[in-house]
Amino acid sequence: MEPLSLSEITRRVSELKLEHRNLDAEIDRLIADIQADELSIKRLKKRKLWLKDCISRLESALIPDEPA
Repeated sequence: MEPLSLSEITRRVSELKLEHRNLDAEIDRLIADIQADELSIKRLKKRKLWLKDCISRLESALIPDEPA
């Protein structure tokens, strides 16, 4: 598997941030719904945290390494 180019990483980060925002809105909507399934909310929150971790890893890949 080839490493991603900087433009591909940037594009992927944008996609993940959009999904993260959408999940945030979905979680807020479900929390407001009294009949919402708690398990579904927990799963969405777990997915949101996973996305945040992925975004952080990809953003760190965009930072150039400095020689020691």
